[in-house]
Parts: sequence; C-alpha cells; structure tokens
Amino acid sequence: MNFWLSPTTLHIEPARGSDAEIIARLHAEGFYRGWTREEFAAYVAGEGTPIYVACDSRRRIAGFAMLRHLGEEVELISIAVDRKWRNKGVGALLMRALFEAVRMSPAKRMLLEVAADNVAALKLYGKFGFTRGGERKGYYPRPDGTPATAIVMARDLG
Repeated sequence: MNFWLSPTTLHIEPARGSDAEIIARLHAEGFYRGWTREEFAAYVAGEGTPIYVACDSRRRIAGFAMLRHLGEEVELISIAVDRKWRNKGVGALLMRALFEAVRMSPAKRMLLEVAADNVAALKLYGKFGFTRGGERKGYYPRPDGTPATAIVMARDLG
C-alpha cells in the first residue's frame, strides 16, 4: 500500500519495528496515557493489529493509525498526527488508507471510540461517515483527574 498526499509528498506504508519509538512519542503527545515503545513494537510484530504510518520519502513519520481486526468488524484503535503536521490533511490521508487496507478483508463495519471533547477528531470521523452509537462515561483519564466521556462511533464498510 502506498498512498501519496500532494504537495507534501507524504505516503502511507505499514509500520516497521524500528518505528515503535516514534509511534510511541506521537501517541504520548496526543493522549494522556501514551503506550510504550515496547507495546507498539509488539503490535507492529503481531497479527491482527496493523499500524500504518504517514511518512515522507526519507521515512520521517508525520502520523500513524492502528487497527484491530475482529472478524466482521475492525476497530480503529488509535490515530495520531505530529503537531507540526496537524491541519494539513494527514489524518484524512490515514483514514483513506485504512479504508483501502480493509477493503478486501471480511470486515463489514469499522468502530472507534473518541473523547467527547476532541472536536477535531469528531469532525474528521464525521467527514468519513462515522455516526454516534453510544457513550462510555468516565472512559478516558485526564491529567486533572476528571474522566472524559468516550463517544462510540461506527461506519459500515459495504
């Protein structure tokens, strides 16, 4: 898989084990409780949890997205974009690549959870046809100790 985003010349490709450190850093920048390099290395090496990176021709990673295949469903586990690359279409590029990646899989629906106060992510997911399916109150921990509600969203892939 190789998707290009012009004029930034970013493309999408499967993550490599050597990307785990950068992916963990991006995840920690975007989420209060970031996962470790070791956790991401295990996901990259594992089956059923593909991670895709948006990178330039020198493999400088601008963002990543991670899926989990669950038979007829696929879950978007995490997506994060480097601060320098936000609002430049990287999230949308990753989303298009994810849909292409699961096109030939048995998955009929994609699911995700997003913090209710993550306006940018809600806008991105809405743009790609995701609709609200429920809430998980107190799901996401926050630095100040106040938990955030997660919105459960889904989109048919058929």
